[in-house]
Amino acid sequence: MRELIALVMPAGPAFVAELQRTWGDGDAVLPIDVRLPQALQTRLIDSIGPSVIVDESGTRRARSGARPVETGDALVVATSGTTGAPKGAVLTHDAVRASALAASARLGIEPDRHRWLCCLPVAHVGGLSVITRALHTGTPLDVHPGFDAAEVQAAAQAGATHTSLVPAALARIDPSIFERILLGGSAPPERVPVNCTLTYGMTETGSGIWYDQRALDGVEVEIRDGQVYVRCPMLLRAYRSAGSDTDPKSADGWFATGDAGVLTSAGQLVVHGRGDQVIVTGGEKVWPEAVERVLIGHPKVSDVLVVRRDDPAWGQIVVAHVVLVTGVDTLALDELRDFGRDLLAPYALPRAIEFVSSLERTALGKLRRTC
Repeated sequence: MRELIALVMPAGPAFVAELQRTWGDGDAVLPIDVRLPQALQTRLIDSIGPSVIVDESGTRRARSGARPVETGDALVVATSGTTGAPKGAVLTHDAVRASALAASARLGIEPDRHRWLCCLPVAHVGGLSVITRALHTGTPLDVHPGFDAAEVQAAAQAGATHTSLVPAALARIDPSIFERILLGGSAPPERVPVNCTLTYGMTETGSGIWYDQRALDGVEVEIRDGQVYVRCPMLLRAYRSAGSDTDPKSADGWFATGDAGVLTSAGQLVVHGRGDQVIVTGGEKVWPEAVERVLIGHPKVSDVLVVRRDDPAWGQIVVAHVVLVTGVDTLALDELRDFGRDLLAPYALPRAIEFVSSLERTALGKLRRTC
């Protein structure tokens, strides 16, 4: 019987050692985000059901209510959803290996001259995949407990050549200190440094599967009724939650991502955002992320979330939740609409503004959407 081991410990050499130890025993790892409140940690653990909890001191504590994993399972990674009961994406060793090798091949990783830096949360696939990529290719690795701009700078000066970041972290460093930066997790900046590779992927795909508009080797993508479907060896085996495993893939191995997108005539993938977040106003479809990418450029806007609101005339309207730049008291709706008029279709311009003091984001910088 194979066990699931929960690692409730910060990223660092000890985390990597416990991961390798667990894999050596034939068991699987559930990384727990140590920044979560205790109640949320407990809820996640109770739902996914590991048999052992390892804390930051290395102490191992058995727990009741556990259930085994299947032979070949390597990781159970909590998804980043904001509603519903916690669940984890089960990734096998074969899937983790396929992801590591395909990404490393695309990046031209050479273990004798390259070095990875992990500075994203290891409870999320964006950070965890840096570690597994390095382990599977024998590439040297530095692991930080979190993102600290000064520490990242020091790591690059000490020899780190590759890292994965989210846009918010990228904005706090000089990108040129790295040979290559994988960038994902949320909308990219307006100007992407030449040494950054834009990635598309999710927990269920074991990290990025689409680099700079090109699929990694072995990755198939189809668009069905406007939704992105993928089939590849990196895909999850199942979702694990509430005492059972559920395979979300079709009989022939296709996975519906829930993302809306298109494939261009040149074979490039354009992802609009989550299909369930589309705003249908006056019969026209508006993708919130596309509007946000424009509005965030307004000099008075510090952060913005675009949502829908039911409307008797239009069906739904576009509403901008705006965090103003410090020192700015207000922003007129007409001013915001005028700013976006040259870059957005008229129906995509906001018809209302709501001012908020802050917007909630995930650990990887994604806006939390509740509608």
